[in-house]
Amino acid sequence: FEAGEIPDIRGLARELGSLGLLGMHLEGYGCAGMSATDYGLACLELEASDSGVRSLVSVQGSLAMFAIWRWGSEEQKQEWLPRMATGEAIGCFGLTEADHGSDPGSMRTTAKRDGGDWVLNGSKMWITNCSVAEVAVVWAQTDEGIRGFVVPTNTPGFSAPVIKHKLSLRASVTSELVMDNVSLPADAVLPEVRGLKGPLACLNEARVGIVWGSMGAARASFEAAVRYSQERVQFGKPIAGFQLTQKKLADMYLELSKGMLLAIHLGRMKDAGTLRPEQVSLGKLNNVREALEICRTARTILGANGISLEYPVIRHANNLESVLTYEGTVEMHTLVVGQALTGVDAFR
Repeated sequence: FEAGEIPDIRGLARELGSLGLLGMHLEGYGCAGMSATDYGLACLELEASDSGVRSLVSVQGSLAMFAIWRWGSEEQKQEWLPRMATGEAIGCFGLTEADHGSDPGSMRTTAKRDGGDWVLNGSKMWITNCSVAEVAVVWAQTDEGIRGFVVPTNTPGFSAPVIKHKLSLRASVTSELVMDNVSLPADAVLPEVRGLKGPLACLNEARVGIVWGSMGAARASFEAAVRYSQERVQFGKPIAGFQLTQKKLADMYLELSKGMLLAIHLGRMKDAGTLRPEQVSLGKLNNVREALEICRTARTILGANGISLEYPVIRHANNLESVLTYEGTVEMHTLVVGQALTGVDAFR
């Protein structure tokens, strides 16, 4: 985080792959075939380390790999999924554009037919893993509606300028994705889906990981606050002995416990095949918002030390500022829940 990079991201990806963490909730093609709850628990522990590490795993497994696994041809699956499961190949997911975040249906990236080929033009923004990826799943406007494409990143015309000067998710590789007359064969398109249903299904997969992962960041900050309160002496006793500090700790633990129970419940619903998109939105909205508040409260217990990277608190708080708005902003998830409650679409 302090250096703003993972020194050996490919080595880390291979290590994560060797543990079975990449695409771990997918079946076949070298994937571990674990449950959604198992995947959530892994995200919890990864994000207790750093949100950037969990993002690497989420983007690889729940966005890039899931898109190919769910919507791809058998040839695409055989070509990419086994290598992605081991971390030999890193993937990214190109949906968000600089001018089209919450409204991906208005994307300007295009794919046009040229004989038997496709030619892609456009750019995507805030793309995790892109500059180190071997393959990108890119969504584009076509004459047939929005389609997904499997794009090897060594294709001429593809580039991935790294985004610098981030003060959040600094341990995550984030890039722009640029395509200038990128020519792809006819079989590069994901054959099993048309429209926004494709990318939105992938985002729901990743959001389940965020429901859990945000609680990992919250837990790490909470535990740091408890330890610090027991060690920090003011007015002749540890600050843990003051009522106002105990109230903060009790409130933090209350929200952490509720968030964990919500994550477990949603994970089990997903395993049972009963989880609906608005329930995922409910989990993402609640857990990230409460995790951020836990980190901010922990910062107050640590005082000035709360802004030091000698402790994990300010790093988790900074990271969660990104997690709060990526893969669906607070406003969008609020409106998803509102629509489910009222039956009225307030998006437009």
